[in-house]
Amino acid sequence: MLTLRKSDERGHADHGWLQSFHSFSFAEYHDPAHMGFGPLRVINDDVIAPGRGFGMHGHRDMEIVTYVLQGKLTHKDSLGTGADILPGEVQRMSAGKGILHSEFNHALYEPVHLLQIWILPTERNLRPSYEQTHFSESEKRGRLRLVASPDGREGSVTIHADASLSAGLFDGDEHADVALDPARKAYVHVARGSLVVNGQALQAGDALKLEGESQLTLSQGQQAEVLVFDLAA
Repeated sequence: MLTLRKSDERGHADHGWLQSFHSFSFAEYHDPAHMGFGPLRVINDDVIAPGRGFGMHGHRDMEIVTYVLQGKLTHKDSLGTGADILPGEVQRMSAGKGILHSEFNHALYEPVHLLQIWILPTERNLRPSYEQTHFSESEKRGRLRLVASPDGREGSVTIHADASLSAGLFDGDEHADVALDPARKAYVHVARGSLVVNGQALQAGDALKLEGESQLTLSQGQQAEVLVFDLAA
């Protein structure tokens, strides 16, 4: 079964310095029909204005993945971690029993465009931890590159959840066919550009839910960047 989630159907919050689109219920946006998908709980498509950001705030019992599309996001947390997150890098923060962090755009003129992803962990009260890895454009060109997984295989960051995340770049004739386990769920989010997914034409911000499917086909990309989640049912 395929279910299309259009970009313009998402929740939207305009904070002036922050434009945020919510694929699932978040903060003031509540939709009982979109509370999550399997363990995937949040995909926030955020644009942060220059010189602004999120001050120190707390999370617990959540696997948080940050995927930067444009600009440079500066991260600091209560573990003593400080890092800049750039396009091509994937950050994983396991909030566990509790962590504080801040995210800021120190640029004078350039906004930061990112996806913040929350995934429910398989265990509660884990020790908080942080990990960040760079994945080159060539690794994602015309294929799906595993960037987050429960076991950290293939150099992916390790998330403490029954979920995996892959990223790909598709343009022109580039094409990928991927086998799926019909007993699990898959979620495809087009971060930018356009792409045909299992015959469905998707634009930036669109997503496709797949349930009971055995094949994923990605084709006809136009400067597309796509995230694909493999999720427990």
